Amino acid sequence: MGKSISLDIAALVLLLILLNSCYVRKMTSGISNRIFMIIVLVSIASTLFDIAAVTLDNAQSNNIAALYTAHSGYLITHFLCVPLHLLFVISLTDTWHILRKRIGMQILLGLPLVVMFVALVVNAGNQIVFSVESGYTRGPLFGLMYVATVLYIVFDIVYIVRYRDLFSFSRLVAIATVIPVGLVAMLIQMFNPRTLVEMFCGSISLLIISIGIQRPEDYIDSFTQLTKYSAYVYDMKRASRNDKHVKIIMLNIGNFRSVQAMVGFDSAMDVLKEVAGKIREINKKMGGNADLYYLDNGRFRIVFCGKYREKAESMAEALNQELKKKIELNELDINLTPYIVLANYPEELTDFRTLMAFGADFHQRTPYTGQIIRAGEMYNQNQLDIQNNIDEIIERALEHGSFEVYYQPIYSVAQGKFVSAEALIRLFDPQHGFISPETLIVSAEQNGAIHRIGEFVFEKVCQFIASDEFARLGLDYIEINLSVAQIMNGDLPDTYLAIMNKYHVTPDKINLEITETAAAYAQNVMTDNLERLTQAGISFSLDDYGTGYSNMQRVIQLPLKIIKLDKSFVDTKNNPKVWIFLRNTVKMLKDMDMEIVVEGVETQEMLDAFSDLKCDFIQGYFFSKPIPRNDFVAFITEANKAS
Repeated sequence: MGKSISLDIAALVLLLILLNSCYVRKMTSGISNRIFMIIVLVSIASTLFDIAAVTLDNAQSNNIAALYTAHSGYLITHFLCVPLHLLFVISLTDTWHILRKRIGMQILLGLPLVVMFVALVVNAGNQIVFSVESGYTRGPLFGLMYVATVLYIVFDIVYIVRYRDLFSFSRLVAIATVIPVGLVAMLIQMFNPRTLVEMFCGSISLLIISIGIQRPEDYIDSFTQLTKYSAYVYDMKRASRNDKHVKIIMLNIGNFRSVQAMVGFDSAMDVLKEVAGKIREINKKMGGNADLYYLDNGRFRIVFCGKYREKAESMAEALNQELKKKIELNELDINLTPYIVLANYPEELTDFRTLMAFGADFHQRTPYTGQIIRAGEMYNQNQLDIQNNIDEIIERALEHGSFEVYYQPIYSVAQGKFVSAEALIRLFDPQHGFISPETLIVSAEQNGAIHRIGEFVFEKVCQFIASDEFARLGLDYIEINLSVAQIMNGDLPDTYLAIMNKYHVTPDKINLEITETAAAYAQNVMTDNLERLTQAGISFSLDDYGTGYSNMQRVIQLPLKIIKLDKSFVDTKNNPKVWIFLRNTVKMLKDMDMEIVVEGVETQEMLDAFSDLKCDFIQGYFFSKPIPRNDFVAFITEANKAS
């Protein structure tokens, strides 16, 4: 009774489906995908050779050349699948650069393959591996096949264990399943040659890999067809883990949100597709050696490694020139503001957290010049360390009480003296020094610490207001800032009113500032909070007026007592159009019985100009920068005594 080829046919069908799936799902780029496709192709060839060999054997063919070709082809291609799987594992760990430095490891990995090929070549003359002249029979050195296979399986296991932290649990299971399945199939066929299970089990193993690892929906962005944010995170963590040096082109479209607001979501996605197309085209012209990623919100990354890092500069220049050209979309001409940063990782951005923190918003902290920026020139190492460790810095400050409340005096034009102040949080970290409020507040909002910081500031201000020295100063009230996150917290009114009761602070001594950005939120929680605090007698001011879209409907609806004109008006007041706008804005707000504070006044000329405009209050460095409580008390005592 001859051998059955039914399992081989099943394996062939499954492998052809897998091959087609690679093309349909566009899993054809990237070294891991290419190696996987090679494994599938070699497995198809091995299955075809096995079917041919078994068919000839069953027919008791006398065609020695055909028999030898079929059996040799099967043994060669079948054995190749094992070292190819090891190469696939190496590609997933992205450790080629390590392997290239270790000649001994290269020899060790290549030796079994060389020995097998030599044995099969020599076999043509002496049949030491197999013979087909009197039917297919195994030779005395056929066991070399199994020894070499076991060696590669051992290499596989060692490599997977060594770099197991680079795999998620599901990926680890998918890639490791190949080993027991292959061993079981090999043992079955070694002791029962008539049972052809190896190719079928191999195809099942590849199916498991395809399902568990080759998942384009997890790694390919559906709009841009570039690799996703999650893959970028994984690849950069992997580079950090393996001490792999890369050069990254960071592209952030600075005005992407504005473009999306102007043209709508669908058209904005078309813009992204066009940008992605330009990136692919430039990369292709330069040899296609870069890894391309789309993160989110108009942020792209192009990564070069190894000898190709030197191409990053040229590609950045080409990309910068191309993206400055207008994009025609639905009869609109759209101009992008492409911020491009060249970063060496880990030379300049020394670890993964620094890399991600730096890339998130550098376009928001850097004026657009149209020139390529070098990451190493943007921030010193201490600033990067602060950004990288800001969460720990905030927690340390909260634990050890390192925060301090500063006060900036506010001058009354009508009374000719200082009548209030704005409370501002400041942090001096023992290790990193002064932490900028911008970095502090943004990070505190992101990690949720803003609520504890806000309570700290509010309680410190209430302690101050309740003190005898505050009573002697004769100030009307203190302004305290509320962030968007704070004002969206349903517990805010109860918390703040409880603190006021604790220190017996009356509501007229507190004015809470909300930004124009916060005012744009039409959320029930925010509205309820404002209403409850207003009913308790606390007044509100709108900070940074003029920096957003100045939705007058929201301004009218909110319970506002004070409008604070942003410093940008002061900086551009010599512009005749700005002055016309200011004059009419002030008149409109005064007609609504609102008081006006001008921020950022630094000169006598500015003071006189806004005083003449009938603004109520002036705040700025002309009088004083924000200062600690004791200095503030001394300043107000002296200044108001003189007035």
